Amino acid sequence: MSIVSKITMPKNCDTLTIALSKGKLLSPAIDLLARIGVSVPTQSEDSRSLIFENTSRDTIFLIIRPTDVPTYVECGSADIGIVGKDVLLEQESDVYEPLDLKFGQCKVVLAGPQEAMPREEMGPSFRIATKYPNITEQYFSQKGESVEVIKLYGSIELAPLVGLSERIVDLVSTGKTLHAHKLIPIETVTESSARLIVNQASLALKHQRVLNLINLLKTEVQRGSL
Repeated sequence: MSIVSKITMPKNCDTLTIALSKGKLLSPAIDLLARIGVSVPTQSEDSRSLIFENTSRDTIFLIIRPTDVPTYVECGSADIGIVGKDVLLEQESDVYEPLDLKFGQCKVVLAGPQEAMPREEMGPSFRIATKYPNITEQYFSQKGESVEVIKLYGSIELAPLVGLSERIVDLVSTGKTLHAHKLIPIETVTESSARLIVNQASLALKHQRVLNLINLLKTEVQRGSL
């Protein structure tokens, strides 16, 4: 039996499907939702389920990769999502973004070796390795600089150490990973935090339910910042 078939989808047209990002944003997102009375059903540690249902609140939760959250929301498979601003900037998804949730704060930075040659001394072939090619290209285009962007999916810090690139653009929270590879941040490209996103059609079709959730979250976020 598939994971999805174990769940009896509520027939209520106001049922909300919320996509949550796996990883560092998951626990604070669950805590925030719980504080406004929208609890994610607890699962055993060895559970492989990715979809959970809170029948008392007519709510379904999807636990998926951060990079997939905007796609699920944009395509209507989820009404609402919680995902990092860095993912939204990279993908440029057509979703409504009503709220900065004020957790998961980090930065996308340009970084390089501590003893790296200054940019002005480098030739025209300036290579940057990154998981964020769109953000990187836009950043340097706005500065009027031409760079060669190398798309990687992981282990970005290795690129300048083995000569694949002169610099990297990567997401940094504490900076410990950069330090461990003898890299230092050079410039902040953009800042990121967890954002609430909403499907455009759901905003119209489930307006009251979506608006209530947004307002509850906004009040809770403001309370937490006091």
